[in-house]
Amino acid sequence: MLMLAGIVVLHITTIILLLVATIDNAWWITDTESTDLWGKWVLTNSVWHYTNLKDYPEEYLQTVQATSVLACIFSILALFVFVAQLFTLPKGQRFTFTGILQLIACLCIMIAASIYTSELHANDTVGAYGHSYILAWISFVFTFLLAIVYLVLRKKSE
Repeated sequence: MLMLAGIVVLHITTIILLLVATIDNAWWITDTESTDLWGKWVLTNSVWHYTNLKDYPEEYLQTVQATSVLACIFSILALFVFVAQLFTLPKGQRFTFTGILQLIACLCIMIAASIYTSELHANDTVGAYGHSYILAWISFVFTFLLAIVYLVLRKKSE
């Protein structure tokens, strides 16, 4: 029972990390700007102003946005499927479908962070990756670990 609670807590933590990484505005930060997947905040005269992401290649940006959102959706869906499988799966069976959904979420967030790394800020010399970017990579590790756990885990037979 304790292991089950730990898995659920880790899964909820992963979902929260994915949502924060997708929504928060700190994928790329400098002293005067903070960029997320949806826009850029620029500091002028001690006031933050929201601007669109005009300088980014649209096809890469939309890919990063889409795969980040899909990672959130697949991870949330995997949690619901896991809970449903707890009640419907025959004893001794593996949580394969939940594991596959987590692997898809893992793949999506890896694609998003990789494209963001290689295409959107590869030539920038000023600034650094922010906490949302780091959370995306941490959630990648968590979703991968959860996928492995779900693929190995069997429903306990009594």
